[in-house]
Amino acid sequence: MVSDVPAVDRSERRRSLDPADFAIPLGREEEWRFTPIGQLRDLLTDDLVALSGSGSVTLDITAPNDVKVERVSHQDGHRDSRLGSVGVPADRVAALAFAGSQTATILTVPHDTQVAEPVVVRAHGNGGPGADFGHLQLHVEALSSAVIVLDHVGSATYADNVEIRVGDQGHLTVVTLLDWDVDAVHLSAHHIEVGRDARVVHVVVSLGGEVVRVTPEVTFAGPGGDVELLGLFFTDPGQHHEHRIFVDHSEPHCRSNVNYRGALVGERAHSVWIGDVLIRAGAVGTETYEINRNLLLSEGPRADSVPNLEIETGDVASAGHASVTGRLDDDQLFYLMARGIPELEARRLVVTGFFAELRDRIGVPFVTDRLKSALENELERVSSS
Repeated sequence: MVSDVPAVDRSERRRSLDPADFAIPLGREEEWRFTPIGQLRDLLTDDLVALSGSGSVTLDITAPNDVKVERVSHQDGHRDSRLGSVGVPADRVAALAFAGSQTATILTVPHDTQVAEPVVVRAHGNGGPGADFGHLQLHVEALSSAVIVLDHVGSATYADNVEIRVGDQGHLTVVTLLDWDVDAVHLSAHHIEVGRDARVVHVVVSLGGEVVRVTPEVTFAGPGGDVELLGLFFTDPGQHHEHRIFVDHSEPHCRSNVNYRGALVGERAHSVWIGDVLIRAGAVGTETYEINRNLLLSEGPRADSVPNLEIETGDVASAGHASVTGRLDDDQLFYLMARGIPELEARRLVVTGFFAELRDRIGVPFVTDRLKSALENELERVSSS
């Protein structure tokens, strides 16, 4: 029997590897109330026997020799013991992805290894029928550093789990680029474990897809951990981009910073940002801040933004949150137009500036260049409509 009573907070939500432990969501549950349930296709199936995946999503990995790449079994009875060690699914779709994956990919950066070039994992959807499932684990061992790009293109109905473990004093920048075709549906659960004095920069860029839902969850495995969660999204007519973040501060003297920015244009363009930060009683000296900014470029879009901060100790260094949703700043437009810049170009400059800070912090040149090009294309389309 699955209870419909919601958990008191995110830390107490049910977690299980078995999809049968989760009821099929109806859209009234807290974690699903903003999601277009009717557009999730086969990702809400109750036919657990049929979870074999369509094979419509293939992975292509480009990595230097000092990065270990393994394809391991994900089937019951033969499942690699490392899978699920970083995080256990907290919703039905993530559990379906865990149960339905036949194989998993594990990327390991060995102890005290500095990877000079970005590792690129490209997921390509071939538009096959039915749903497909994936599992990826990224393990940066102690004293190591790497940049890993997860690139998603093509068309698919896809759900996956991404486990990210960074060892003590390790450093990882992981960029998830969601540049799907317009008809794709992708739900992705990211489980992030930050070791002692380790640093993680986690970036999500959502551009394509019909429905994209990413749920990063962060835990700390030792004191002194530092995590930065950055997000950029441009939501077009009919698109749904949803980002649900949970940062669980359980260790002392750790830091988290969440900064998501999005622009929306057109009818039924819908973005959702939920930022949950929990500071437990033992997490003294915590520094945390989260902010979401949304820019509405036309009539018709909807941006839901909900920051939540739960603090169980009075001994914190700093804690805060903010959310801002609005239209283009008339004063900025007037300033530019008063200096001879045409209105359409002034609008382009304001929107470009809105994204520039986060875009330039990604730190991966080919990703930054691609993002610049994508934003230019979006702004060109908006200006000509």
